[in-house]
Amino acid sequence: MTGLSTVVKGSGPALLLVHGAGGSIQANYGPILGTLTQHFTVIAPDLPGSGGSPKAAGALDLEQLADDLVDVAVKAGHESFFVSGYSMGCAVAVTAAVRHPERVRGLVLSTPFTKIDAATKVKIDKWKVLLDGPRAALARYILSLMCSKAYLARLSPAQAEGFAELIGASVPTGSSAHIDLILRTDLSDALPQVTQPTLVIGATGDQLLSPELGKEVSDLVPGAKYADLPCGHAIALESAMPWARLITDYLKSV
Repeated sequence: MTGLSTVVKGSGPALLLVHGAGGSIQANYGPILGTLTQHFTVIAPDLPGSGGSPKAAGALDLEQLADDLVDVAVKAGHESFFVSGYSMGCAVAVTAAVRHPERVRGLVLSTPFTKIDAATKVKIDKWKVLLDGPRAALARYILSLMCSKAYLARLSPAQAEGFAELIGASVPTGSSAHIDLILRTDLSDALPQVTQPTLVIGATGDQLLSPELGKEVSDLVPGAKYADLPCGHAIALESAMPWARLITDYLKSV
């Protein structure tokens, strides 16, 4: 896949960002981009069918996607770089690290999974079904999954409806292919092969992925460090500054 819409901004060591399924760089990393670009040269491509990137012609292939994103960073002028993956983007980040160890200097994996469990599959299957229905129902469902119960409880009905309208208006055209990739992902063999310094960040209020999935990833990556934040899956929405600090402090330390 070529022609991915990419923003390159900032100064310092190169940092490749990989967003999640049904998201985009702006949706998943937007609130922390300003902070990251103060410390890193951020390379931020939208995955196929997200942001300004065209949809893939067929099913997404995890290895090809990892190769393509590494190629984006190299063509941006960086022989080596850190990679920060979010949600499904963690699978791409891990695959890039294993396939291109000479390029990837270190990893930050936020709300990752080795493979989804049965409880998460039920939620993702419903998400996929709702893609074919009214946008309002899909948007409310996504909002209920992405935010923690505590965050949702603080929203007024008008605020919740406003968020849902925003989600409904920005559903990527590639969402179905992204979801299919989630359902096919299994990093059981790849994670033990990661040789780079790795930080895994979990979200204790995650309602999309079981929080245990992140800890499992941390256990499988040799020498990985683990931290968590008291928020839902949408870390950038609920805990932007603490998330930015974790990423920045860790990568500057390695």
